[in-house]
Amino acid sequence: IVTPFGPGGGTDIFARLLAQHFSETLGQQFIVENRPGAGSTLGTEHVARAPADGYTFLMTSASFSFSPGLYPKLRYDSIKDFSRVSQVVEVPHVIVVLPSFPAKDLRDFVRLARARPGEVLYASAGAGSAMHLAGALFGSVTRTQLTHVPYKSGGATTAAVMGGEATTAFNTLETALSLIRANRLRALAVSTRERSPALPGVPTAIEAGFKDYEAIGWFGLMAPAGTPPAIVEQLGAAVGRAMATPIIRERTLEQGATPVGSKPVEFERFVRDELAKWTRIIHEAGIKLD
Repeated sequence: IVTPFGPGGGTDIFARLLAQHFSETLGQQFIVENRPGAGSTLGTEHVARAPADGYTFLMTSASFSFSPGLYPKLRYDSIKDFSRVSQVVEVPHVIVVLPSFPAKDLRDFVRLARARPGEVLYASAGAGSAMHLAGALFGSVTRTQLTHVPYKSGGATTAAVMGGEATTAFNTLETALSLIRANRLRALAVSTRERSPALPGVPTAIEAGFKDYEAIGWFGLMAPAGTPPAIVEQLGAAVGRAMATPIIRERTLEQGATPVGSKPVEFERFVRDELAKWTRIIHEAGIKLD
């Protein structure tokens, strides 16, 4: 299982959870190989070019949906070069501010941002990151002019908000959950259609009245195009069983994620929708990377 990011992040964590489960239940040793670089496109291209024999898979993230819009010279086709196996988990973004921030809910926050165009600074983990795009979508949906401030990691963004360098951040939940629970950051809303089991008291942006705001963080398993359908179906079913086991389900919830374990056909539909959505948003926002 190739992950196009370095060790320790969400893709790596879930790839290793699945690799261990598969090794124990499928009678075949699975290993995880980290191939980071070029905004996740190096490892992704490696899998696109790998033999379609059922021995190489890709554990990727929502970044897969962004790459066609961000990189005009991408060396693989995000639709044609992959077979979808299963969406493993869903991870909401959470809009955070300091506990002392004057806006007490998301509607207040939007009113304040509209009254101060350009003055609300939002931190992200870098240009083209999931946090950057979640903020860009939020600005578009709420008709607010937010100023993007890129940092080098999700952890740095929470430090920026706590230190007063930024007003807010659109963190994926796992990067901010411990600080929210410790009351060092306040969560205004989550970005998914349903509330997060990790923060059941925090409303969704849709509940707050912004029905078009949905930004889904996710991790999922893919295979090179042409991998035998029987293998894809077998491994997709294995992901579903894995995400239903009490131990993996508990580990998933600890990370602030929600187990999914979808079927290949469901994941195919989801990825196509996400690719279309984020390519449009990136172009509308004028976001470009070299």
